[in-house]
Amino acid sequence: MDYKYFPHTQDDLKAMLKTVGVDSIDALYAQIPESIRFRGDYKIPLEMSEMEVRDVFAKLGSQNKQLTCFAGYGVYDHYTPSVIPQLLQRSEFLTSYTPYQAEISQGTLHYIFEYQSMMAELTGMDVSNASMYDGTTACAEAMMMAVAAGKKQNKVLVSETLNSNTRKVLDTYALYHGIELVTIPTEDGVTKLSTVNSQLSTLEGVAGVIVQQPNVYGIVEDFTGFAKACHEQKALFIIDSIAADLAVLKTPGEWGADIAVGDGQSLGIPMQWGGPYVGYMCCTEKLIRKMPGRIVGMTKDNRDQRAFVLTLQAREQHIRRQKATSNICSNQSLMALFVTIYCSLMGKQGLKEAAQLSYAGAHYLCDELLKTGKFHLVYDKPFFNEFYVKYDGDAMMLYYKLLDNGILGGFPLGFDNNILFAVTEKRTKEEIDNLVKIAAL
Repeated sequence: MDYKYFPHTQDDLKAMLKTVGVDSIDALYAQIPESIRFRGDYKIPLEMSEMEVRDVFAKLGSQNKQLTCFAGYGVYDHYTPSVIPQLLQRSEFLTSYTPYQAEISQGTLHYIFEYQSMMAELTGMDVSNASMYDGTTACAEAMMMAVAAGKKQNKVLVSETLNSNTRKVLDTYALYHGIELVTIPTEDGVTKLSTVNSQLSTLEGVAGVIVQQPNVYGIVEDFTGFAKACHEQKALFIIDSIAADLAVLKTPGEWGADIAVGDGQSLGIPMQWGGPYVGYMCCTEKLIRKMPGRIVGMTKDNRDQRAFVLTLQAREQHIRRQKATSNICSNQSLMALFVTIYCSLMGKQGLKEAAQLSYAGAHYLCDELLKTGKFHLVYDKPFFNEFYVKYDGDAMMLYYKLLDNGILGGFPLGFDNNILFAVTEKRTKEEIDNLVKIAAL
């Protein structure tokens, strides 16, 4: 065997080459032009000891600049209890794959069941699936779910106050699934019921309406009457929310939503330079068979003991190509486990306290920035832990000035030097005061 980590012997290689009708590896690749073939030596470093490898990665890691984060826009710097990474590193969690064989996957199925229970309670919905890849794709799956439930209806109304990253993913999914997206124009930073009613009554074939709470500007919107308006036109009402905010805000279930989606990153998952995160999806009971992904149920075995199983959906549902409910096939749910441990550790009161601290910090920062006379609220609306202000100066100059002082100072959003600031429970009064001091200079 030429390479000890390659499983194929010379006899294996000869048999495979004979099957495809060539005599050698060179003959197999003969049609590749010589001009694009690489003939040099690969720049692969020599083997290293464990200590040397650790040193290499320590030096690479030191190039990452740790900043005090006041940016949000869908990703938030929340506290992560130290016990969570320790539990996640257990080999049975890191190596477990999709739990098709229930009899040997009880631990995995159990924690997924607990995750579903927690997300259903947090959203006020009847049922949750076993998690999605992230919040943006969860929203896209909800869009397709609405169209599937609406049969011949292929239009989906999307509020202008939806995060632009989510909207881009919706556009991509819609393009290849024959779905027409119609934007709901906003007024003074919020989605108006009168506008939704007007579009629902004049447009034909509307399958669903998607809104965000809090919206892209951090504003807490009033969705009174939205569900009724949607249901009168046989459309589904979909709310996209930041998971942690639901600890204190009115839940999608209370608003009468049919589907609740969003990102669970705010439930203790570190920002991690972009992922991995976890998307959640919950819905009403009548839509359970239209829900993509997997659902874990609890039952009893032949000894009358509690047992957990994949329920309502066969594996074949996920490999039927265009006829499948969804093409979400593989999800080890490691980040769903992260969320489950976090919620278990924090409890209801802990989740509420973290949300309240975030709210208080954001309002303190907003008040202090307004006092400088250099910042003004773009929309004078109720907000949660994120707010949108206009800066009387060059927003990008301010952004880089804060960056030079170790602060990720908000998210420059839109035009006219507007900035979106976010505050979580991790931000101290000293950190907030320092940002305001630098911004006021």
